[in-house]
Amino acid sequence: MNQSTAKSAGLTRSIHDRVLAGVVGGIAHRYGWSPTLLRVLYVVGSVLSAAFPGILVYLVLWLLIPEGND
Repeated sequence: MNQSTAKSAGLTRSIHDRVLAGVVGGIAHRYGWSPTLLRVLYVVGSVLSAAFPGILVYLVLWLLIPEGND
């Protein structure tokens, strides 16, 4: 997914609801989910997958998803 695809889908990183880069907060905002619950699920999923894939996915999303202005 490139930046133009992310913008057309309305997916942006959150600037207000962020812990690190706003990736999970932006995804939660886009789909109307709870940011806290999504963060917990992401961390649990990352830990269960030996953490490295979850960290790598987060870093890639950080680079691909543009910062929003919400």
